[in-house]
Amino acid sequence: MRISVIVMNTLIRTLIIIKMSHRNQVLLMKIGELIVVEGKDDVAAVKRAVDADVIITGGFGIKSELIITLRAAVRRTGVIILTDPDTAGNKIRSKLNSLVPGCKNAYLPQQEGIKGKNIGIENACSDAIIRSILQVKPEQTVSKSCFSLKDLIEHGLAASPDAERVRKRVGSELGIGETNAKQFLSRLNNQGISREEFIAALNKIRED
Repeated sequence: MRISVIVMNTLIRTLIIIKMSHRNQVLLMKIGELIVVEGKDDVAAVKRAVDADVIITGGFGIKSELIITLRAAVRRTGVIILTDPDTAGNKIRSKLNSLVPGCKNAYLPQQEGIKGKNIGIENACSDAIIRSILQVKPEQTVSKSCFSLKDLIEHGLAASPDAERVRKRVGSELGIGETNAKQFLSRLNNQGISREEFIAALNKIRED
């Protein structure tokens, strides 16, 4: 069956649009620092704007594990605090700066984060989030994938009955926190963990 020129041209244009859309998703600005926000909806908003590793505080009750993770990140890659532009967000920011010296502070203008009666990073458009992050002169890097899912499986950090426990212990040793396998892999690749550090952490927990 012959395909008409019109149909063929339509198919070609569709493929071009799909490819351009895919490229736009891939070519997000890569931010080297770990970005701290308050909640999961904030994470989604930031990840729509930039390619970055993002972690949540979960509100004002900041856990000691988060502080350990952020202190390690300050040494390795740097940390950007991007809390909500409201009273609670300012208090969380102040507490984080007190407990984790050396963080960069990105501020979203309050009018950019308002939706109805709600104020938060989750309500901001991508351009507003990018402008806020750029104000602190972030490290713009090229994505590196030193580690793969194969590494996690090979060392018992994924696809095994004991994987969650092993990730928790290795994450504690490396200072990258307790996460699922996907987030663990992201933090290995985005927080400057060397293969030597990774192997050393594995060996240490095996010795204990």
